[in-house]
Amino acid sequence: MIHEMRRSDREITDAAEIDQILGAAKYATIALADGDEPYAVTLSCGYDRARNRLCFHTATSGRKLDIIARNPQACATVIRDKGYNVGKCEHPFDSVVLFGRMRVLEDAEDVRLAMRTLIGQLDAGALDEIWQRNEIDGEAALGRFKMLVFEIEELSAKSGQ
Repeated sequence: MIHEMRRSDREITDAAEIDQILGAAKYATIALADGDEPYAVTLSCGYDRARNRLCFHTATSGRKLDIIARNPQACATVIRDKGYNVGKCEHPFDSVVLFGRMRVLEDAEDVRLAMRTLIGQLDAGALDEIWQRNEIDGEAALGRFKMLVFEIEELSAKSGQ
């Protein structure tokens, strides 16, 4: 579904740079299709390099889960904001647009791996403390939340201002 980039001079093609953008992201905006109605939601995320996916924490029920059950195809956007340049009317950024499928994880070990990926990206220094405080290894924890993954099939990236 990737279209040719209009400004090819701004395209980021270096896989390591794209990996760095995804690995530093705190949020991703996910676009889903609820029949003929678009639905977009911004979620905190973690990038699982080894499995080529973004990981998200969500409630055990709700509109996102209902939509994903009917249509798992999704689009996501991650932005690295480089700050607005006051007086120049410039706002440098890097962005990655991803296409793929959303999936609810069912396997307990994969749920824990995805949660560790998410917490590790958001707050690596407090990972163990957060993990223990929320008793993520306990079976009761798995009933309190769901983990979603966005399985990346295609992507494009660009740098802009």
